[in-house]
Amino acid sequence: MITGTDGSGVVLEGSKESGGDPGTSPINNDWQPPLDDSWTPPPTAEEEFDECLREWDSYIRCYEASKEVEGEEAEEGTPAIPAVTITDLARFAPAGSTVTGEPDNVGVAGLPTNFVTTASVQTVTGELFGFPVSVRFTPSAYDFSFGDGDTVTTTSGGTTWSDLGQAQFTPTDTSHTYRERGTYTARADVRYTAEVDFGIGWFPISGEVTSTGAAQEVRIFEAHTALVAHTCAQAPSSPGC
Repeated sequence: MITGTDGSGVVLEGSKESGGDPGTSPINNDWQPPLDDSWTPPPTAEEEFDECLREWDSYIRCYEASKEVEGEEAEEGTPAIPAVTITDLARFAPAGSTVTGEPDNVGVAGLPTNFVTTASVQTVTGELFGFPVSVRFTPSAYDFSFGDGDTVTTTSGGTTWSDLGQAQFTPTDTSHTYRERGTYTARADVRYTAEVDFGIGWFPISGEVTSTGAAQEVRIFEAHTALVAHTCAQAPSSPGC
């Protein structure tokens, strides 16, 4: 009650209900989290960083997967070059070489005849499976056939007696001795390894391709010796003159 100066007064009366029990603060020392999943503590800074990494990894995987799909779709539109075999390259092989028997494709039975052929690295161009291609052939071996049933395989095409600094009728790596006189058909086939280039660089092809050499006739004679008193110049009618 409030009393005025003139003795009058005003009376104020009323009541107010509170909003209920405010409860206890979770920061009290004796507070414990509930046993159910109704509340979880906020993540720590380290946990937030780990989650960020997981989300980043997931994004990267999805991104790379989408790029792979895009790449596959692009590849489907590009025709692939079939696998190349040495058989596919046979039609590109160099022409066969001609062998020469020293001296002058003439020999003597019982004495070595020296055989020489030549081959070199060759590159040819053309089309394979509908694609432009370059094929490079490199000599790898030489198969000599002497016409009397004997053969030999070497890694060299042979060298002339002159280049070897040897006298005629001396043995070499590619010489052959005929046992009887006659005319023989000799040949030297050249084996090549191959590489191909479709415009993206050279790569080797397994196997070898063989170029058959041209036939070469070699005449083999017999040589006989006789003791004479004079040379043919001194006695033209002597035996053997």
